[in-house]
Amino acid sequence: MANKINTLGYFVNRLRSSGYRVEKIFNNFGKMDPRVWTIVIDPNGASIFCTCYVNHPDRGETTVELYDGGQFIPGKVKLVTNSVEVVMEKLNSFDIINKTARYNNNEYTKDYNKQSSK
Repeated sequence: MANKINTLGYFVNRLRSSGYRVEKIFNNFGKMDPRVWTIVIDPNGASIFCTCYVNHPDRGETTVELYDGGQFIPGKVKLVTNSVEVVMEKLNSFDIINKTARYNNNEYTKDYNKQSSK
């Protein structure tokens, strides 16, 4: 049960172990709400909002929605999948890879921590 895409800890750990910066936003939606959790991928960079839906009325059992206001991703991308790899492949297709020298040198984290401490 813990290794499912709709489990927040599992999803976040898989992204982080693949080099992505991830911040948890919210995971206390109402019982009748199909949303399970929302995170931000690459905060202070691309800032992609990622929301997981379970039993989304028009998309099937588990849907992951990626949205950034049209900066890197055109519109809202909805992926019906049970695989974190599918989500990472889609992020990679939009050049959201978090493997740049600046990211690997931890400069994004330094910038983020400076702003967070204010």
